[in-house]
Amino acid sequence: MATVSEDIRKKCLVIPDNSGYDTNMFTIPVKYADYLKSILIPNGLVKDRTQKLAVDILSSVPDAKSLVVLCVLKGGYKFCSELVDAMERYVCSCEINMSLKVEFIRLKSYHNVSSTGEVEVIGISDLSHLEGKDILIVEDIIDTGRTMTKALKLLSEYSPNSVQCASLLLKRTDKSCGYVPEYVGFTVEDSFIVGFGIDYNEFFRDLPHIGIINEEGIKHFAV
Repeated sequence: MATVSEDIRKKCLVIPDNSGYDTNMFTIPVKYADYLKSILIPNGLVKDRTQKLAVDILSSVPDAKSLVVLCVLKGGYKFCSELVDAMERYVCSCEINMSLKVEFIRLKSYHNVSSTGEVEVIGISDLSHLEGKDILIVEDIIDTGRTMTKALKLLSEYSPNSVQCASLLLKRTDKSCGYVPEYVGFTVEDSFIVGFGIDYNEFFRDLPHIGIINEEGIKHFAV
């Protein structure tokens, strides 16, 4: 397993390499049953961890009256929905005076021969309204981290009060630029991860658990 720093261990659950569960132990949509290598993180664990992230996030902005949640589509929608629901429950139960506003965005990367690539935030027509706001970007998985790093740089140009990122997964990969979000659910091996909103060619988003697709699945659902 790739080395996991102590800082990362303190902020998320480490799922060791080759530690998945037998798919026969879980309820899985029939269409995916033969195409998963293993279940890496069961649905219940994903939801419990998301609830704790909600508490951690709200505890980090005690003076904020509002929080703008930027959900990165498409993969982040399921995690974001679960996270926002958990935050709303916490706000109500603890009688916190805070409003949550959700915006849906896409991060589009541009590459050419003379550039390392630029990022465009699609979905918000005028980013200037983010000035002075506390912002939380919600992502499904951080792979190399390069796109998110550029997105954060772009958003900082509009002078928000704060910008933080919550990602359900952080992949352990040699291709990483070193970026680590403020909030991470789990760190996982460098495999083809699917489920809980994360897709392979638009399939597996409806898998309730997080799993690893097998070679047969890669071939079967190839475009």
